[in-house]
Amino acid sequence: MEKLYVIKIGGNIVDNPSLLTECLQAFSSLKGHAILVHGGGKLATQMATSMGVEQKMVEGRRITDAETLKIVTMVYAGYINKNIVAQLQSLGVNAMGLSGADGNLIQAHKRTGANIDYGFVGDVDQVNTALIQQLIEKNTSLVIAPITHDSKGQLLNTNADTIAQSIATAMSLHYEVHLIYGFEKEGVLSDVNNPHSVIASINRPVYGTLIEQKVIFEGMIPKIDNAYLALEAGVKSVIIGKAEKLNELINGTSGTTIKI
Repeated sequence: MEKLYVIKIGGNIVDNPSLLTECLQAFSSLKGHAILVHGGGKLATQMATSMGVEQKMVEGRRITDAETLKIVTMVYAGYINKNIVAQLQSLGVNAMGLSGADGNLIQAHKRTGANIDYGFVGDVDQVNTALIQQLIEKNTSLVIAPITHDSKGQLLNTNADTIAQSIATAMSLHYEVHLIYGFEKEGVLSDVNNPHSVIASINRPVYGTLIEQKVIFEGMIPKIDNAYLALEAGVKSVIIGKAEKLNELINGTSGTTIKI
């Protein structure tokens, strides 16, 4: 099976021009097929503030009302996505930027049943693997924004970690898929104040203990939960670490490897 790397980069990378450049340079040097999924960063919040649209966050997740949906679509699927595509083109990578609505790439449904009404937030139902395969086999590197659709004309804001996991899982039927969550830290840390306290690998029992000890909390929990969903569905490996060290993450000399 051919290898496919599905790489997600977070908002803190998107917000930092020098880190983003380093990350994209590393991405451009990868051998084989690769897909880049990006988060949103602070630009949407800054734009909303300038437009007088109040932003509500619950447990680190954005409540997406109708006006906020317009802003995140413009920012995520517009400026951020195309800025990444343009930088990759300058590095010799034939990149194509897509949202989940383009080519029916990712269908989702509006989240229901939660204790909180997240507004126009989507949970993934289906990934168009045939389209992805067709494009990447033509040596196109896909850059995917975290906007999906419900097949009835409604756009939805969807968590980028989940999109990366959903794509990795769906494509694992056709490729040996390696999922990488790239962010600003070296990996999962045993001491949040010590950047060198990287936990080299985490299995399920260790994960449970680290949550109990509050070593792992907030945004890292859904990231690792997504990692386990991917591994259980056939994804070959999941690694969390510094976005600009992609090659080191891939060869196992950096980051945190998630294991069953």
